[in-house]
Amino acid sequence: QVQLVESGGGLVQPGGSLRLSCAASGFTFSAYVMSWYRQAPGKERELVASISSYGGGPNYADSVKGRFTISRDNAKNTVYLQMNSLKPEDTAVYYCNADRGVFAYWGQGTQVTVSS
Repeated sequence: QVQLVESGGGLVQPGGSLRLSCAASGFTFSAYVMSWYRQAPGKERELVASISSYGGGPNYADSVKGRFTISRDNAKNTVYLQMNSLKPEDTAVYYCNADRGVFAYWGQGTQVTVSS
């Protein structure tokens, strides 16, 4: 059974930091590109960051470059998103995604709220 379980979301003040984790099981984690997406109320889901199967070539949305860092630990079947200098516009549900072309999986999402 494929599972992607996100954790680490919550309420944080502007300028603060959060670290999201996504624990994967039920598939060959190391063979998949892993990504974080987010969806704010009334908006479409957007790609935040992605990382290749071996950990190289991370890509970021322009809106988070220099503030967010994606990483993965293939030994722990986990992908992370370190979020620094958070802004109110980062408020959204953050989703973990595993993609290998034909096969793609989603987590249930974790809420991140940036507010004073």
